[in-house]
Amino acid sequence: MSKKKPTVALIYDFDGTLSPGNMQEFGFIQAIGKDNDEFWRKNKELSQENDANGILCYMYLMMQAAKINGISLKRESFKKFGADVELFEGVTEWFSLINKYGTEIGLDIKHYINSSGLKEMIEGTPIAKEFENIYACSFLYDVDGVAYWPAVAVDYTAKTQFLFKINKGIKEVSDNQKINEYVPEEERPIPFENMIYWKRNSLKYILMENKFNMGYNFVFEYNSHKYYLILKQQEQKIIITESNIKEASLKESVSNYLCYNFKAMNCTWIEPTSTNNPDILYGMTYNLAKNKYYLNHILN
Repeated sequence: MSKKKPTVALIYDFDGTLSPGNMQEFGFIQAIGKDNDEFWRKNKELSQENDANGILCYMYLMMQAAKINGISLKRESFKKFGADVELFEGVTEWFSLINKYGTEIGLDIKHYINSSGLKEMIEGTPIAKEFENIYACSFLYDVDGVAYWPAVAVDYTAKTQFLFKINKGIKEVSDNQKINEYVPEEERPIPFENMIYWKRNSLKYILMENKFNMGYNFVFEYNSHKYYLILKQQEQKIIITESNIKEASLKESVSNYLCYNFKAMNCTWIEPTSTNNPDILYGMTYNLAKNKYYLNHILN
């Protein structure tokens, strides 16, 4: 009997990570006659004045504005807006690229969305088919297929529970039984240490990893239109490299991580590109080597 391939989960936020802005900003806000700043300012005011959840407030404002402006609240309408959402250059090619590499070295790569954005709009994007599951906000729909109430609101701490669901192989947001059942670590489909998380800002809630002894040991953080590959080590972030998603350095870094961290077979180390700052490069190599992490260190 052949040995089962190790599964690695690549988990992405959406807004600002795969796309250069909030998904509502690529057609929906314009359709309701607002500009982006005005919409989000009103959302913040509504949240603060009522001490309300900001995610639920933006969902309310979307429904209210759509009704006022005669915009359909059917799922298909949201998906049409999703089709116009701009993606970062290179995103559409990324999935097949890294999936192919995973297959070559004996890994099963799965992609997930864990986002406070709207699931229906993400489903309308050309990359929706790439994801094993999309954990995101969504609406309830009446018998005519018209949205009338939030079904799921994903705020910052709620995202943490979806990491546990990925860990246990639970796709249903509605599940509140299997998620609370004890499952031995070795029986969970995707160990926490097999997760690579992509997010545009600091992952403060991920710092719980140290309290629960979880190994989210490789994080891609998006800031100032660049990706920073960050090793999480005892609540410290070590910047290893920066790269645009389309550049080869990003694939090289992830490939090396997959190759060595999971002891995959038939994989080849990709040599680091030269840098104008060798002290930083070699210093990081030394620190990582001490901790037995092997990554490609490319500084653009």
